[in-house]
Amino acid sequence: MIDLTIIWAGIIAFAVAAYVVMDGFDLGIGILFPRFRVGPERNTAMNSVAPVWDGNETWLVLGGGGLMAAFPLAYAIVLPALYAPIVAMLLGLVFRGVAFEFRWRDPGHRRLWDIAFCGGSVVATLAQGITLGALLQGITVKGRAYGGGWWEWLTPFSLLTGVSLLIGYALLGACWLIWKTQGPLQAQARGMAKALLPALLVAIGLVSLATSFLEAQYHQRWFEWPGVLATAQMPLLVAIIGFLAWRAIGKVQNGGRDWMPFFLALLLFGLSMVGLAISIWPDVIPGRVSIWEAAAPERSQIFMLVGAGIMVPVILAYTGWAYWVFRGKVDEAGYH
Repeated sequence: MIDLTIIWAGIIAFAVAAYVVMDGFDLGIGILFPRFRVGPERNTAMNSVAPVWDGNETWLVLGGGGLMAAFPLAYAIVLPALYAPIVAMLLGLVFRGVAFEFRWRDPGHRRLWDIAFCGGSVVATLAQGITLGALLQGITVKGRAYGGGWWEWLTPFSLLTGVSLLIGYALLGACWLIWKTQGPLQAQARGMAKALLPALLVAIGLVSLATSFLEAQYHQRWFEWPGVLATAQMPLLVAIIGFLAWRAIGKVQNGGRDWMPFFLALLLFGLSMVGLAISIWPDVIPGRVSIWEAAAPERSQIFMLVGAGIMVPVILAYTGWAYWVFRGKVDEAGYH
């Protein structure tokens, strides 16, 4: 028998993963933006994401809308608990999007738009990481509603996850520029990536270690027999991918393998997401509400699945086409 709840959990997880993969690198470029020289370097960095940045955020809408429609109880609990970081994230994305458009059309205030672009990227990223940390550390639930206070989301652990995501997105942005640019800007991006990669590996280790002590079920999943036979391979895989990424960053030259650092950075994010799934499955609110307890009625899930079955392939098709069309190198004049 097909379990529609699991299918919808998979769709939402896929949408969130797609958002992190596709919007992470352009947020990362915004985070790194002050490090680029005013003029050709900043213009080239912006041009590298100009054709795809707004389409990348489609996945955020799908993930949030899917959560509300498919798991309304979870949405009703999570939103009041995380109002502050979610609103901060949305405002950051708004400032970033407006700055992206206006810096080209209002050169007299370009410096202010550049500040807004960087600030919006930093705020949105920190808010996303803090939201994840607050969800992982547990949300107070009373009955079928949020039962905690206004500041429950703000803890040392949530700040750690926020800073860790900031480092991770910055690494994705640097690796994207290694792939898409050449010359001095590519060399500068390579230097940034060499500094950010060890920082990200340390951050992954700290978050993973801290997470295992947040909930009893996390510790059980990762350290108790026989599950430890499988979970023990995760740190090894992270170390191997990290080593390969370090070598790829150091060996990059203008040519056909410039994509390798970006691909390996994405693998690090992928392994982190697998680790997250190991910790929380099958809960949608860890330790409080499972996906089945939060799910919408079966008829609603079937109705929405028809729409998702049409729209998700369409989104994948136009996203893939956009990346294919703009697959070359970029400079201040655009893609070529």
